[in-house]
Amino acid sequence: MTSSNQFDVLIVGSGAAGLSLALSLPTSYQCAVLSKSQIASGSTFWAQGGMAAVLHDRDSIEAHVADTLNAGAGLCHEDAVRFTVSRAREIVDWLLEQGVRFDYRDDMPDAEFREFHLTMEGGHSHRRILHAADQTGRAISEVLTQRATDADNVTLLPGYCIVDLINDGEKCVGAYVLDTQTNQVHAFSARAVVLATGGASKAYVYTSNPDGASGDGIASAWRAGCRIANMEFNQFHPTCLYHPEAKSFLITEALRGEGAVLQLPDGERFMARFDERGELAPRDIVARAIDHEMKRLGLDCVFLDISHRPAQFIKQHFPTVYERCLKFGVDITTDRIPVVPAAHYTCGGVVVDQAGASDLPGLYVIGETACTGLHGANRMASNSLLECFVYARSAARDIVDKQHLAPTEAPAAWDDSRVRDSDEDVIITHQWQALRRLMWDYVGIVRSDRRLEFARNSINLMREEIDGYYKRFQITRPLLELRNLAQVAALTVECALQREESRGLHFNQDHPDLNNDATDSILIPDRWPSSSIPNNLKHTLPQYRGDQAPECQP
Repeated sequence: MTSSNQFDVLIVGSGAAGLSLALSLPTSYQCAVLSKSQIASGSTFWAQGGMAAVLHDRDSIEAHVADTLNAGAGLCHEDAVRFTVSRAREIVDWLLEQGVRFDYRDDMPDAEFREFHLTMEGGHSHRRILHAADQTGRAISEVLTQRATDADNVTLLPGYCIVDLINDGEKCVGAYVLDTQTNQVHAFSARAVVLATGGASKAYVYTSNPDGASGDGIASAWRAGCRIANMEFNQFHPTCLYHPEAKSFLITEALRGEGAVLQLPDGERFMARFDERGELAPRDIVARAIDHEMKRLGLDCVFLDISHRPAQFIKQHFPTVYERCLKFGVDITTDRIPVVPAAHYTCGGVVVDQAGASDLPGLYVIGETACTGLHGANRMASNSLLECFVYARSAARDIVDKQHLAPTEAPAAWDDSRVRDSDEDVIITHQWQALRRLMWDYVGIVRSDRRLEFARNSINLMREEIDGYYKRFQITRPLLELRNLAQVAALTVECALQREESRGLHFNQDHPDLNNDATDSILIPDRWPSSSIPNNLKHTLPQYRGDQAPECQP
């Protein structure tokens, strides 16, 4: 780390998006990659399924586009879908160059003619999921981390958490960052700042995400004046392992792609009653079906059964799931897996263009933190890893092209002279638990206007207390994460209240039907005069102004 903390590019987040952007920059660019914990601690490392890519003659770009548009329930931006899907082969080739090894078909031993082993997942009409057994994220994360470690122009900084972005009035020039080991805040300056902090699924009690998924990038960008869109579309993964000791363990959708079926305790299959595609229906349909059956019958969980497949096949293709379930006394070659839905993916986020550029010059947002228009109202399985790489490499090219983003004077040092150490950390713990339970109960898989209004009022009160605490005491990682989660929760509720229909991942009992017009939910901070919104960022969609709801103002 340079003594002045000055870099050409500051990347906040060390998952697939952040690391691939760092590795896509010219070696003449000095960049820092920050991670709240260890470099490989984010969602990428734990991704089991794989990456969607058209790699077989029987498949086509048009089919992948059509599947994505269908899953997105009318809200996908077709230009973003085509932009992403058409670059899949380029991304696969780049990953192979980095050293990532994907699975090949066992029945084609001739190396010259070998094909990748492609699996099926919900919403896809063809086998197009490229994978490395059921540890695709780990395989990618380990290779990219090693390449970044070896790169002379990349500085990896674990244990650093973003506090806020630094804006000089015209552009983003850096960020204030907390060293979680010393609890000291440092000012980092950069020609370009990239937010790749992942999503905000830790806003819910039950989630498949690691602890760091607290919406830091989304909240920071909102406070800096960037638009946020479609936060009501929280994807709940239908199948997380139900066991008191199995924290956040996701059962990959690829099991259902290979024939696993969902059952009630008595063995009855139920998905056919909800969708003709059965277990291969999109995730929102499967999650709501499970939620409905659990509530109807008063169940703690339902069951996923793949025991009818050969044991060797299961162990070979799903070694992680097999070993993890076995640890908790479930042998998936003979036993059914108890599963429940859990918050999994944030489909909305910071509005960006095809270069990952946000409304604030000099600030790029990629990966799950961004809203690119690809996912619409429901992310189709395994499109997210592809999106990470496509937009990371596009952002890297744009950063290089815009060399006029010259550094400015070093930002002012962080001033903590008027705060003191807290002796009331119980407040953070209590509010953390209360917020996540509130979101699960009132802004979960099934919603209503009354629940959303109650959530809005409760979150407003929480945010007042959290903001007061933030202003009086020394900041810590738990406080920053709570502050960000409360902000993201408020944004989610505002988006949900705007949507007077049920579409994709958002289901409201008071508005069960689909509107004829598909429109995004766009939140605009009140610091934006209407006349200053660039035409290329307006879209042709209704917009919400932050000054209409003070509880959402930064």
